Amino acid sequence: MFERLSDRLNRTFKKLKGQGKLTEKNIQDALKEVRIALLEADVHYRIVKGFIEKIKGRAIGKEVLDSLTPTQQVIKIVNEELIRLMGGEREDLRLMGRPPFKVMLVGLQGSGKTTTAGKLALFLRKRGRNPMLVPADVYRPAAIEQLKKLADNISIPIYLPGDGMKPEDICEKAISMTSHFGSDTVIIDTAGRLHIDQELMEELVRIKQRIDPTEILLIADAMTGQDAVNVAREFNERLNITGVILSKMDGDARGGAALSIREVTQTPIKFIGTGEKLSALEPFHPDRMASRILGMGDMLSLIEKAQEEFDEKMAIRFQEKLKRREFDLEDFRDQIRQMKKLGSLQQILSLIPGLGRLKQLKRMEIDDKDLIKIEAIINSMTMGERRNYKIINASRKRRIARGSGTTVQDVNRLLKNFAKTKRMMEEFTRKGLPSIFN
Repeated sequence: MFERLSDRLNRTFKKLKGQGKLTEKNIQDALKEVRIALLEADVHYRIVKGFIEKIKGRAIGKEVLDSLTPTQQVIKIVNEELIRLMGGEREDLRLMGRPPFKVMLVGLQGSGKTTTAGKLALFLRKRGRNPMLVPADVYRPAAIEQLKKLADNISIPIYLPGDGMKPEDICEKAISMTSHFGSDTVIIDTAGRLHIDQELMEELVRIKQRIDPTEILLIADAMTGQDAVNVAREFNERLNITGVILSKMDGDARGGAALSIREVTQTPIKFIGTGEKLSALEPFHPDRMASRILGMGDMLSLIEKAQEEFDEKMAIRFQEKLKRREFDLEDFRDQIRQMKKLGSLQQILSLIPGLGRLKQLKRMEIDDKDLIKIEAIINSMTMGERRNYKIINASRKRRIARGSGTTVQDVNRLLKNFAKTKRMMEEFTRKGLPSIFN
């Protein structure tokens, strides 16, 4: 997420720090680099122009040039303008008043509407709501079955329409049955098309007129960049959408959609999809996202995830072992099991301030698909080997590989990655940085 943009901006600021005293010229040069970085990130050129002008107006003046820490002042200004560009403050769903609340999801086919419906239902249930899913896509083969499967996986009630029902009738009937399901929030998965057409919009307008939705959320594929922004503009013109959920953010290294949609539509981004798991839906915080873009990490989001998913007793035990610098392969395995709930190890560590830019972190080779293999390797070790990995010699590696059904190369890779993680954890603790496990 934002990897290329973040790397480019950090190289620019590093170069700026090496200039010694800042002048109007080297600030101008740095802003040219920032402009190129944003354009390469697929941010709309008009937005880039306005963004650079705002930074330039603040950066070339006494606020920066007379500062004792001029480069830090420039970074502060860029951070503040990024936050403003993405909306300023977090905007939550407006689920207030008398239930049932009706959340209508709209978007093109393939944008991830159905999966996002399941993610949003799970998110709301974890926060005390009682959601119900409604399949209003009667055209795409197996669309209803897909939503039913998702509902069953997370034990969320779903209204199953009869044959031949129109989408607007399905929605109206489902809403009338919320008391039967004990639901206070209805999440409606509407039909999409490969492109925006009159027929699609007319159907969505009919549903809107019939049910008067509390929220109309556009599901936009972040990986499509400017296309996502154009789609958002067109849906907003016809439906007056109340928010955007950017899906597939984990697959978008550029970030142009996230940086453009709010400014173009004046509609807030409310959530982002950060993975395939149904738990991979995050509230969108402009300030935290700006922090990620500038390589400052996002401890608040990490803490919230950890508090939601981690076993409290295990976390306390781990914290104590970290303080004593006794982090071993058993702890590594336990933390991998916990972190699997949050995302990949790289994703988690990248949220910790400073760690996201470490070269050794970027060289780590831990893949989600390898986690089962890693657990098998550690399980094949003796307790002594888990406690002290340095005693694992060539013959022990062969035995561990045979026992886990892996290769010696796999064992070597694990030990190498563990050693890197252990060093980073110890450095992290030595500097007294806040821990996500507090």
